[in-house]
Amino acid sequence: MNARALYEALLDTDGPYEDVIAPWLDQATTDGCVERLRTAATHRDQWWTDKEEGWNLLRELYALSRVSDYLLLDPQLPPYLSLFTALGMTPFKQARFDPFLHEITEVEQAEDPDAPIEILDVRWPGLMLGELLFSRAGVRVRAGAAHAERGVADRWPIYWTHRRAHRPTRDLSQSWGSNSQWRTDFRLDYRTPGGDLLNVAEDAPIDGRPDLDPNDYGNLGPEERLLTPAERRELLRHRTFLRTPAAATGPDWAADLFPYEWRLPTDLEQCR
Repeated sequence: MNARALYEALLDTDGPYEDVIAPWLDQATTDGCVERLRTAATHRDQWWTDKEEGWNLLRELYALSRVSDYLLLDPQLPPYLSLFTALGMTPFKQARFDPFLHEITEVEQAEDPDAPIEILDVRWPGLMLGELLFSRAGVRVRAGAAHAERGVADRWPIYWTHRRAHRPTRDLSQSWGSNSQWRTDFRLDYRTPGGDLLNVAEDAPIDGRPDLDPNDYGNLGPEERLLTPAERRELLRHRTFLRTPAAATGPDWAADLFPYEWRLPTDLEQCR
């Protein structure tokens, strides 16, 4: 499995994306790609026996997320769905807004500032690999400004994301060289019977990443310390802000934030 090669081939092609995807998928299936991906589908304390193999899988998942981002620029839904369902992923749509499952692409501002977030349209379906979230569904919503501000929830930088057509993005591959960027790990979010686990690492739950404890500022940089605990939780859950943070001076301010090592703790009551 070499998802980077697929991504680069998609960038280079002038023909239908299916002409690139089909031969790559044939080779990936022959090489046991689906079985290897299934290793990450269930949350467990250690989901591989060989650590180097595990790191390689995280980076393959990241490269596949770059493929997903590219196909969604249009969006190219037929090749998107045919590729990822063949890799064992399941598309989903859900009528009720859920930040675990949904990425806001456009906000229609409701007159009532307290109106809750309501999905109006699904721009692209989300994908699950067992318990693992691979990509959130893109949704157009209506909401009051107390819940989601137009121009913020749909236009501010979105983290753990490489490309979007309509907004700035931030991920750990950016600013690295042509080879180093592909050593980026995929963000692991699991929806388990015991609750949602956000941004866990390969040996979670005891993985060395700091819990997002509202009373602990030791693991925060100077910009993150200006955020309220609720704003930090919002950023981790939504991968962006839904409302302008109190300390913000504009969208460029968010470029200096570094939330990539945050996680929501396994004791989910601490996060509410």
